[in-house]
Amino acid sequence: MAEESPWQQALRYANRANPYPFYEELRKTPVARQPDGTYVVSTYREIVTLLHDPRVSSDPRKRPAPAPDEGLGDQAAEPIREALTEPNIITCDPPEHDRDRQMMMPHFVGPPHAPHLISDLEPDIRRLADGLLDDMRGTTRIDAVDDFAYPLPVTVICKVLGVPLEDEPRFHHWIETALDALDFGPEAASEEIQSRLAGARQAVQDFGRFAAELLDRYAHQPGPGMLSALVNEDATEGRMSKGVLVSNALLLIFAGHETTVNLIAHSVLTLLRHPEALEKLRRHPELIVPAVEELLRFESSVQFWHTRSALEDIDIAGTTIPKGAPIFLVYGSANRDPERFTDPDEIDLERRDNEHLGFSQGIHFCFGAPLARLEVQAAVGEFVRRVENPRLVEDPPPYRHNQIFRGPRHVLVDIDGIRD
Repeated sequence: MAEESPWQQALRYANRANPYPFYEELRKTPVARQPDGTYVVSTYREIVTLLHDPRVSSDPRKRPAPAPDEGLGDQAAEPIREALTEPNIITCDPPEHDRDRQMMMPHFVGPPHAPHLISDLEPDIRRLADGLLDDMRGTTRIDAVDDFAYPLPVTVICKVLGVPLEDEPRFHHWIETALDALDFGPEAASEEIQSRLAGARQAVQDFGRFAAELLDRYAHQPGPGMLSALVNEDATEGRMSKGVLVSNALLLIFAGHETTVNLIAHSVLTLLRHPEALEKLRRHPELIVPAVEELLRFESSVQFWHTRSALEDIDIAGTTIPKGAPIFLVYGSANRDPERFTDPDEIDLERRDNEHLGFSQGIHFCFGAPLARLEVQAAVGEFVRRVENPRLVEDPPPYRHNQIFRGPRHVLVDIDGIRD
């Protein structure tokens, strides 16, 4: 059996809690061809270069079929992708991408039509965070994921999009089923993962039907939230097709909370591992804004992205990425690159020049970043202020299977109480 590359080792579930030693090894070869034909890019400078290179496509439809001897590669995502009839804004290129993103942004980010759309949510987000902490009164052990990190962003995104909160158990099941089946590493061929893929395909189809029905309801009877606004959009560019609307609705529901859940959970975990940082933030709550940026750099909610490919031969870092080759951009490695960040494996709540890749860069920069930042600042700030003497019960905690959206499944914390 051939020795596994650092990338293959980083993708193994046994290393999910700490892939960083393998990223360090990976960065010795900034652009590394893998046995399946994928080119893995792990260094900050090279990733930023490719994020701004028009020769890099985000559209999987433009990638040629892999050769039979190239292994799984990005085929790990195919059963789920097959369940979607159309691309969304993160899996298409200009001009399609630019048109659809331009139509969506005013209804989510706000400007120029509603410049205070996100900032006006702050009082409700803080009330929600405080309410969740109030519910913890009288207990001495909490799960920072189930009791706090998950319910806050999922409640917020349902409100923003106009998704009935009572439907959360259904779409939560579909999302978890799909994510648990995605595997890009050496375990992808296992019977367990292969058996999950059929369930994942069905889950995405069910999720798509749910979104289509919701959009149909809003087409007949407009209501609150972004999805209704998009269905009834009367823009000069026209309306999105039904398939594109459904695909983007799934993206918004999923990405609108999943990455934030991981960021809140990892922020709590990281602060409890670094009591000096926790105490500093408690004494200086005004540091919450740079603290969240540092926590996002330190534990990237999106570890890598997998849909990009080369439209032409690309020479970079002494390597030629051939036309058609899949490209994986490893944000989690770039954010710990010592060529870009001083002492990258240390937490510095006042880190300067912290231009991390936690929300990517370029035309696919996460347009939900303002909302995510607001949610995490409120959640982590209130957790630090109100939770008395929090201690980790298990370290490392159990992790979810998914490699892209890496996050703890549970973070059990013993506490002495909840302050007013």
